[in-house]
Amino acid sequence: MDAFISYFPLWDKLTESEKDRVRASLTFRQIRKGTLLLDGSDNCTGLLLIRSGQLRVFVLSEEGREITVYRLFDRDMCLFSASCMLKNVDFHMTVQAEKDTELWVIPTHVYRQIMDQSAPVANYTNELMASRFSDVMWLLNQIMWKSMDKRLAAFLWEESAIEGTLRLKLTHETIAGHLGSHREVITRMLRYFQQEGMVKLSRGCVELTDPKKLAELAQE
Repeated sequence: MDAFISYFPLWDKLTESEKDRVRASLTFRQIRKGTLLLDGSDNCTGLLLIRSGQLRVFVLSEEGREITVYRLFDRDMCLFSASCMLKNVDFHMTVQAEKDTELWVIPTHVYRQIMDQSAPVANYTNELMASRFSDVMWLLNQIMWKSMDKRLAAFLWEESAIEGTLRLKLTHETIAGHLGSHREVITRMLRYFQQEGMVKLSRGCVELTDPKKLAELAQE
């Protein structure tokens, strides 16, 4: 419980009775890489607070194509997994563990009760939702106005920063899923990047050989 208190940003804003409700209902889960926590249809899983690991939040089209909306890391909170408590919000997001992840779950009904009674919690929730909508709008802007080569360059640069390495263990299919594209398109782009000396391709791996050039392309 001490660890949760240090991670949950609103703990000091809660009353003693609200703290008791959280303590009584809180669960801790250890999630294996690849596990689906939210499949796009059930948006009442509960509020997720990540202790360690990495989650991917994405949308899935009727044709089965994926596109990553954002990622969640240590100390991040996933609000869309409890979006049923928010009026007039109807998003069908899928949440999957990209790495082995440890997290806490606050049941939706408990968090909703506290949010209805606590102005600081309601304000924080609204700020968090606004931030996530900003992520969605940023993604929409990227899709509408940026070419695929620039989006791919930005993705590789960001992925390298997340993993702390220039050697990325990613298949072309995985990259296509993140960017909402087709594997053949990504393969063609990566081969072009390789010809330009920006990456080196091998089976299941993309190595950034000229990250500066990739960054310049992403920022054009």
